Amino acid sequence: MTHRNGPPGRSALVFGGSRGIGLATAHALAEQGHRVTVAARGVADGGTGPAGFPAVRCDVTDSAQVDAAFTRTEARQGPVQIAVASAGIRQDGLLQRTDEASFRRVVDANLTGSWRIVRRAAPAMAEHAWGRLVLVSSVAAVLGTAGQVSYAAAKAGLGGLARSAARELGPHGVTCNIVLPGFVDTALTSDLAPRRRDAVVAATPLRRAGRPEEIAAVIAFLASEAAGYVTGAVVPADGGLAMGH
Repeated sequence: MTHRNGPPGRSALVFGGSRGIGLATAHALAEQGHRVTVAARGVADGGTGPAGFPAVRCDVTDSAQVDAAFTRTEARQGPVQIAVASAGIRQDGLLQRTDEASFRRVVDANLTGSWRIVRRAAPAMAEHAWGRLVLVSSVAAVLGTAGQVSYAAAKAGLGGLARSAARELGPHGVTCNIVLPGFVDTALTSDLAPRRRDAVVAATPLRRAGRPEEIAAVIAFLASEAAGYVTGAVVPADGGLAMGH
């Protein structure tokens, strides 16, 4: 498949691609003509995932599984040129009630997992002098959120990861950017109490939750040819919730 008025589609791998923002991103990239594989814990390895996308099972807390996800994708559709790190977990709890094991699990999945993806993707991208790395963070990274100390800390860490990677990989034609979604209607936010949900929506200037497709559109732009001069950027897609931060 090729773009209607552009270069041939590229090889893309979307982590956390079985639902929510990740699945919407897979659709957005496919619509641009890219060859897309989704990676997630809940898909059948080597089979067909949601919406018919090729799928690889992967837990991003395991470096071997991340490596295998890339290897299988490369065998099917060529070296990965677009990698999206959208996998993430929450384990909410007030600071004094959060145990160390829980904190480590959240950081391992949300921050170290993205580092594993970037580390594995970078060599081939640099070798071919073209690559797009997009990390999905959260407005919690800049606002902080009561009851989400581990999640906010992990998502904030993506800023240092992405900007350092952008500086290292920029000379090789590889960009690395961050998207900051606000409150988005996905499975990750479905367990929030209605009162808390209403409070977040009320604090959002657009007075509504975002749709996964709206976040995916920003990710797809950052993965495009047109975004070739954008790197190390933190791009909010939050309805104005974190405006000015």
